[in-house]
Amino acid sequence: MIVSICTIALNESAVLNGLFRDISQQDYPHENIEVVFVDSMSKDNTREMMEDFKNTHYSFKDVKIVENHGNNQASGWNQALKNATGDIIIRVDAHASIPRNFVSKNVLHIKEGENVTGGGRPNIVSGVSPWKLTLLAAEESLFGSSIASYRRQTTEKQYQDSMFHAAYKREVFATVGGFNEALGRTEDNEIHYRIRQAGYKLCCCPDIISYQMTRNTLKDMIRQKYGNGKWIGLTLGVCKECLSYFHFVPFLFVMAVLGSVLLSFLGLPIFLIALGCVYGIFDIVNTATCFITRKVYPHFLLLPLLFPLLHIVYGVGTIVGLIKLPFWKRSLDGSAEKKIEEVRQAVIHNTK
Repeated sequence: MIVSICTIALNESAVLNGLFRDISQQDYPHENIEVVFVDSMSKDNTREMMEDFKNTHYSFKDVKIVENHGNNQASGWNQALKNATGDIIIRVDAHASIPRNFVSKNVLHIKEGENVTGGGRPNIVSGVSPWKLTLLAAEESLFGSSIASYRRQTTEKQYQDSMFHAAYKREVFATVGGFNEALGRTEDNEIHYRIRQAGYKLCCCPDIISYQMTRNTLKDMIRQKYGNGKWIGLTLGVCKECLSYFHFVPFLFVMAVLGSVLLSFLGLPIFLIALGCVYGIFDIVNTATCFITRKVYPHFLLLPLLFPLLHIVYGVGTIVGLIKLPFWKRSLDGSAEKKIEEVRQAVIHNTK
């Protein structure tokens, strides 16, 4: 089976060498691997690095470099789908690392009858420092980030609602089409919802694993959490079915804080006290868990402040998204649906 490994990148020169190394070391026959790189008009030397990879002799079936003139990841993934010709299409983020058997394991499970496969996706850091490891601890904590099971390696095969770094049989995209380019951060949730609605299952396999790079600075992590929260709010107006209740927990926390503060000004501080006590218990317990389960650094003492900061930023992002929702929704012109169908037709046309 021919496999297309697809990656999009925007100014990712700092991390691409590691991913290039991982791709070049895959144990699946290189003559059956097609690599599709999508450059989203990078201002650094991302494009030049892609060209260097293409010109290096790795014996791949083909290495393609295409441009994404859109303004988000969904448009980049659609460009990848339009140019991929493999029987299996694998999505790998630029901020990622994959083991040598990543492709071969996915192919094995698809040959066994699965349509969409993947595995756990723990977080790692690029370069080790006490502060980066503190951000990693916050990101990996169930309290600090997400309870999504795909973030951790599984011990048994299970079917999930969404996955990172998944492998798809070509027919999946020939059925559901491409990504929704109206969405900025939740495009994977939305397309996985359509995939499930079409009758396909997303199989998380215990012998497949990949890794995602945690943001290396607090500023970048805050920007990421705010953007994620904002797009949760906006997506509510497009595909509320692809979101879970857990996506709105930070929003509810921020609203509870605001409501409790207001009630305190009205002479009812008990609600703010109760909220502070309950949240404080979770904050302390999860901080203690990080101290117990990890190599400890002095920076870990900042975790009790880092956890609420990330929650508040995410929740505020959702509030902003909900406020912008009616105006943003009026700006949608139906072009996203047309592009979804264009990709579907291109995938069908490229089928061999």
